[in-house]
Amino acid sequence: MAPAEKGRYDGILNVDKPQGWTSHDVVAKIRNLTRQKQVGHAGTLDPMATGVLVVLLGQATRLSQFVSGHRKEYRAVIRLGVETDTHDSEGKILSTKEVPPFTREEIEEVLSRFTGEIEQVPPMYSAIKKKGVPLYRMARKGIEIEREPRKVTIYELELEEINLPVVTLRVTCSAGTYIRSLARDMGKELGCGAILSSLVRLASGPFKLADAIPMDKIENAASSGNLPDLILPMEVGVQEFPKVLFSRTESEKLLHGQMIPASGGIQAPVARAYDEEGKFLALVSFDREKNAWRPKKVFAQ
Repeated sequence: MAPAEKGRYDGILNVDKPQGWTSHDVVAKIRNLTRQKQVGHAGTLDPMATGVLVVLLGQATRLSQFVSGHRKEYRAVIRLGVETDTHDSEGKILSTKEVPPFTREEIEEVLSRFTGEIEQVPPMYSAIKKKGVPLYRMARKGIEIEREPRKVTIYELELEEINLPVVTLRVTCSAGTYIRSLARDMGKELGCGAILSSLVRLASGPFKLADAIPMDKIENAASSGNLPDLILPMEVGVQEFPKVLFSRTESEKLLHGQMIPASGGIQAPVARAYDEEGKFLALVSFDREKNAWRPKKVFAQ
């Protein structure tokens, strides 16, 4: 993929985030490598976590709300018998307990309580803001405030391995799910406490770990001028929406923010708009009242 213009890339990088890096560290590094400010990510990973971090470049940053909403898949290693203030292995130990000789059936019964739509209290050590201040800043000062439970959905929760006091889970969940909170709540239900020991994001929507690119490969590609080869077209991040083709005249009107009468067929709430040459132009929404496509996100050509 070539830059849209000198010094600017429009597209998506599926990054395999290294352990110890914050998501912001990755974004800052890619900003430096691409020499462009318009870089963001679609779904934070904690520093201890590794795996798929979807990085958006240029005009692709305008798709953030859609790409961030994809369901996620994780492999989580959970250690029973410990509680920390961060609910993971990097926090301060608050308590330890003896771990009973749980059977697979006993653990799976507890896991069944967390499948489907559940309410989850976010951890204090999170980027969620209260009156404009991230909770983790308050937590670092020893301040704890009440957090409202949030509804999240856990589609699949599979017990992959038991080696007490450690269990390994594969979790498929909605965006916004905290795996640290899942570990904490699982520990409460088992009566011995639990923390998240390690976490790998296996997938975020269509972006898979098998295709994720390590940071050193991205750096090497940037230094050799081959970075465009690693950047995916931005429409890959919204491929779940149907495709609608527009004529040259319609495309011109669409790019100028005008509504386009629908000619039947697809009437999806959101669709990807393409011109006759197959160029991705915009995201459009269907206006039932006017039987027309309304521009939602238009991309400069």
